[in-house]
Amino acid sequence: MLIHCLQHVPFEGPFGIADWAVARGHSLRVTPLYAAAAPPELADFDWLVIMGGPMGVGDEARYPWLGVEKDLIRRSIAAGKILVGVCLGAQLLAEALGARVYPHREKEIGWMPITLTPAGQASPVFGFLPLSLPVFHWHGDTFDPPAGAVQLARSAACEQQAFLYEGRVLGLQFHLESTPESVAGICAACADELVPGPYVQSAARMLAAVPEDYERLKAALFGILDRLPQ
Repeated sequence: MLIHCLQHVPFEGPFGIADWAVARGHSLRVTPLYAAAAPPELADFDWLVIMGGPMGVGDEARYPWLGVEKDLIRRSIAAGKILVGVCLGAQLLAEALGARVYPHREKEIGWMPITLTPAGQASPVFGFLPLSLPVFHWHGDTFDPPAGAVQLARSAACEQQAFLYEGRVLGLQFHLESTPESVAGICAACADELVPGPYVQSAARMLAAVPEDYERLKAALFGILDRLPQ
């Protein structure tokens, strides 16, 4: 299977998703959009993975490649491709499906649990997960539920945490792909976002995660990706 990853900043790469691709024998290619790399053609991939980043979906004036990326996402959905969006990637998927994306009332940054919705518990993609799962978050925006999508999870801070559209377009507001390296990278690159708030942890708290925290993320990520259409 051919997987193509769209990357928006150097410190938010596929990490655990790349580990899954290697473990399952899939081909993974990465387009660094931040370096003005040309996006792939539809024929070049089976899955399209869209990573996170500190920019917003409406920042096309500052990041002109966002417009090209949005067009690719819309065409990929229309072509029946499998798509996985993480954080900003989930917001881009939501917008492509006609939903509103906007600043949330609270930033959600750190290790905090998500809770599966009843639909998430019944989902063949999410249903194997525990009802509550601690995951890694870093976002300030949110989105309305896309029409026709199934809401899979929520959190105390943010109602929209995961959705699935047509069984093949998956949006994850949180970061299951996180590794110690990726958490250290985003803490360093986005330190200015760590302002006091009810759902904002300190860098020290985030970096204190233990190996079991990352193993839990990996098991959830691998299980979800294994259950998407191959």
